[in-house]
Amino acid sequence: MYEQLAKSIGDKVTLTAADFEVCKTFFIPKKIRKKQTLLLEGDVCTYNAFIEKGILRSYTTDEKGHEHIMQFAFEGWWITDLSSFLMGEHSTFTIEAIEDSELLLLTATAREELMDALPVFERYQRLLLQNAYIALQKRVNSALTATAEEKYTKLTISYPDIVARVPQHMIASYLGLSPETLSRVRKQITLRK
Repeated sequence: MYEQLAKSIGDKVTLTAADFEVCKTFFIPKKIRKKQTLLLEGDVCTYNAFIEKGILRSYTTDEKGHEHIMQFAFEGWWITDLSSFLMGEHSTFTIEAIEDSELLLLTATAREELMDALPVFERYQRLLLQNAYIALQKRVNSALTATAEEKYTKLTISYPDIVARVPQHMIASYLGLSPETLSRVRKQITLRK
């Protein structure tokens, strides 16, 4: 464990081996099974989770019982309900494992202590938040302007193994499509090939 975290940090900032050993002490390793929840909508989010292995999803459920997936998080990614985690508010989202997963959990207190102990970790966190904000803007723009086929094609180009690892109804939810519409889109793409 910690290989993906070392790579993620190393891709953004320079951290010595000794500093990384210090960094590791702030995390809580946790394994969760497929369909196990890490956070329930309405609870306060106490962890920012780094995925060493597996896939998680963040979603909300509307008054009709329909799930709306906000995020998938693969190996090397972080997942949390950020406003709940940072502000102590009730969570808007449920976070659940799609596959058996290995996580590294960071509490809000540990995050602050880690940034004090290793200021380079604060830069790493800032770069992550910056990139997440840019990705969110692009996702909102795509949701508002792209066709169903464009959304699906872009997703499969950006994340080639998503189709093999994530159920199609979840991909449809993430894209804001019905499963039937996604099925039609996939069929049209296949027929053109």
